[in-house]
Amino acid sequence: MASKLPTFENEDLGLNMLPEELEAEINRLRKEKNAVILAHYYQEAEIQDLADFVGDSLQLSQMAKKTEADVIVFCGVHFMAETAKILNPTKKVVIPDLRAGCSLADGCPAPKFEEWLKKYPDHKVISYINCSADVKALSDVICTSSNAAHIVKSMGDEKIVFAPDRHLGRYVSKQSGRDDIVLWQGACIVHETFSEKKLIALKLQHPDAKIAAHPECEESILKHADHIASTSGLIKFVKNSDAKEFIIATEAGILHKMQKEAPGKLLIPAPPEDESCSCSECPFMRLNTLEKLYMCLKDLGPEVDVPESTRVKALIPIERMLKLSETLPK
Repeated sequence: MASKLPTFENEDLGLNMLPEELEAEINRLRKEKNAVILAHYYQEAEIQDLADFVGDSLQLSQMAKKTEADVIVFCGVHFMAETAKILNPTKKVVIPDLRAGCSLADGCPAPKFEEWLKKYPDHKVISYINCSADVKALSDVICTSSNAAHIVKSMGDEKIVFAPDRHLGRYVSKQSGRDDIVLWQGACIVHETFSEKKLIALKLQHPDAKIAAHPECEESILKHADHIASTSGLIKFVKNSDAKEFIIATEAGILHKMQKEAPGKLLIPAPPEDESCSCSECPFMRLNTLEKLYMCLKDLGPEVDVPESTRVKALIPIERMLKLSETLPK
């Protein structure tokens, strides 16, 4: 049973500025303050178009580590900005809306996770990057959907705990030939909304369409997919495929970048169970707006910080992930 998506009031900041005026001011401020704007593929199209770099969680982590900017403006969700701060303790990291959280991170509170881990003292802890800094600090290595199977395989015969996404964990277990991985039972509220019945009906309407799905989706969706990959992997698949039609089972924000990379191809969002809502759009990601991005640069806030004791512990598994990712197959 899919969780109900939260709703947020996206307040009017009363700026009375046209979009082109906002864009001009954002461009002026980023130069003035030596800021870099990083955006996830799930952000609104206008934010993606303004960003210095758009990517998935792994790419954004790599870019955050490399940047020479004084200020990192993270257009994504809170755990992503935390990761940037962990990698860049001397830089100011800001986010347009502090309420931009994540159901996966919220569903794995560090105190409960720490207590749960006591049942598995001889297990290595692999945590999906969609978790808080405190959970990262309890982990042996972090992963993203791009590198999760690669990292699990690198562990050899070590016993493994995987958190917090049970769907990604189940998929990675199959990919790595490990049926003994212990899974924390978390899930993404967006990726659980897709309807298998409606997906099959849509496929009947578009029999030549390829189904591309993110591994955070439920197994009932993944079993119909022609290709399963991270956001960057899905874009690459659509771009390089000879097919002309695609049904996309992930957050709908990806369609903007995907269409730019594959112009002329028909991209159809996978249908949610409840067609009366925008269930394939992450309500947390949608909290970031052009107006808030402008205010964020103007005021250099809200700022995201991580206590130094937590940061030092969380840095170790993130650095391990980045190192292991250097050997990812191209």
